[in-house]
Amino acid sequence: MLCLGLNGGLDKVYENRFQIPNTFMHDGAAVLVRDGQVIAAVEEERLNRIKHSNKLPISAAQYCLSAAGVQLSEIDRVAFYATEAYSNAMLENMLVSQPDASIPLDAKLLMQRLLAQEFGTELDASRISFVGHHQAHAVSAFAMSGFDQSLIFAIDGSGDFLSGLMAIGSGTEITQLATFPENNSLGQFYLETIRYLGYGLFDEYKVMGLAPYGDPVPYRELFEQFYELSANGEYRVHLDRIGPTLLRSIQVRQKGMPFTQQHKDVSASLQEALERIVFHILRHYREATGMTRLCLAGGVAHNCSMNGKLLYSGLFEDIFVQPASHDAGCALGAALIASNELGRPAPRARLQEVYWGPDLASDHAVEEELKAWAGHLEFERTEEVADRAAEWMAGGAVIGWVQGRSEFGPRALGNRSILADPRPATNKDRINAMVKKREGYRPFAPSVLEEDAREFFDLPGGACEFPFMNFVVRVHDSKRGLLGAITHVDGTARLQTVSRKASPAYWDVINAFKQRTGIPMLLNTSFNNNAEPIVDSVADSIATFLTTELDGLVVGPYLVKKRVATLQDCAALAVSLPPYVSLHKVRAYT
Repeated sequence: MLCLGLNGGLDKVYENRFQIPNTFMHDGAAVLVRDGQVIAAVEEERLNRIKHSNKLPISAAQYCLSAAGVQLSEIDRVAFYATEAYSNAMLENMLVSQPDASIPLDAKLLMQRLLAQEFGTELDASRISFVGHHQAHAVSAFAMSGFDQSLIFAIDGSGDFLSGLMAIGSGTEITQLATFPENNSLGQFYLETIRYLGYGLFDEYKVMGLAPYGDPVPYRELFEQFYELSANGEYRVHLDRIGPTLLRSIQVRQKGMPFTQQHKDVSASLQEALERIVFHILRHYREATGMTRLCLAGGVAHNCSMNGKLLYSGLFEDIFVQPASHDAGCALGAALIASNELGRPAPRARLQEVYWGPDLASDHAVEEELKAWAGHLEFERTEEVADRAAEWMAGGAVIGWVQGRSEFGPRALGNRSILADPRPATNKDRINAMVKKREGYRPFAPSVLEEDAREFFDLPGGACEFPFMNFVVRVHDSKRGLLGAITHVDGTARLQTVSRKASPAYWDVINAFKQRTGIPMLLNTSFNNNAEPIVDSVADSIATFLTTELDGLVVGPYLVKKRVATLQDCAALAVSLPPYVSLHKVRAYT
């Protein structure tokens, strides 16, 4: 059975008929599963190069079908990541604002039409389904956890008029325990607060990184006005109080302004408040259900500081966080729900890797891409790519590293990464300022060989596998001075462990660095600048390499460096559109 999960908007990338904000539909993606196993998955932003794309993920779906060698007509079920009632309500809202728009008020009919236009196949309505947003989040985590039973907490800003779901997973079934209304949203609680710190939607992780620089005590009582904790794990957030109170109590930061200690303290208080509420909820359901394992999904589950606190608390024996906890992961959940309904549930195995995106293609194709930039690049092929890359980094270079299939989700996990020596603190400052062009306080993650992780990090219990950067853990006191580039101000790091089985090429380059330096880890951050999504193709990698101050680039078996281009070289450049781009007249931004 082939099931295609989709999430995103209901218009195409070159259309702007529907004035639907990113708040409701974002991080579009497509995921294809065969008999419950993922064949291919990619976020639309990686292909259309629009961050957090809220368009129908046509390019992503085309990739998934191509990767499997099938046509849309061969798909047994297409599943969308929101209920039909919610989708119809969104269409109604669109028509209220644009009554002349020629769209049906029937989401299933609209989906049929859009797919027919793009793929030339009109699917029968019975092959199109709509699933609950938070059910999709929940299944995306539980089905990948390897647990026979667990508590499941899906927690985000909003979806299907809700902001969360508590459930128990058992076998192939999900039993709902509670839902959390949209007006009690912890995601909105966080977002509403960071607006007064100069940030907005999709910036929540930046404030999480700022929080360790602050002290929660000065604003603890103020934040206690914004929420209430009550019996049976219940809580209430007062979103309407946040703005007026902060306006009277702090100097509101505008984007681009420097951070004061006050802003850092507010960040710390916000992070503390979120953690207090989440712990309050989970303590109740842990006791009420007796569940010793926990699955997390939804955008709030990307708060790896909170996840780390849960890990160290011992409240649960084991915790699995879906690596694509944001809305892109709902495409995975939708596909798995459809597959289960058709009698093909996901196998009960722990997720080990998420290299499900487009491959680099053949070495010949990579070389042809590089040759097209011959006036700007010099390159060589080597059979010792890991050792040569390690030599560069041991000598102080910061490099782009592109291998195999791209990662699904927001983290670069060693196939589309920027890598560097994790020791010099100056590497953090340099990469923030000169490569990523972002705030200087922002931390970087370490990727460490799984077998060496305990030597450098305080890992609770018997845990040793952290392959997805989902948890902040403590760096051993004795190692913090050594690992200046990846140790955050509070002595922690957002850890990725790397196994040879799951990530052989990445393991090889880290091991090669270990052989040269004695350090079995690298600084790892996503290969992109602050304006674009993570690179996916060779062309993306070259463009980002040439427009940042990276020292080198490794693509497949090729070592690439910049050369000084002549005026003639620059004049020889010509604009070319990749196959997923076409020119259309639009009325507004896309």
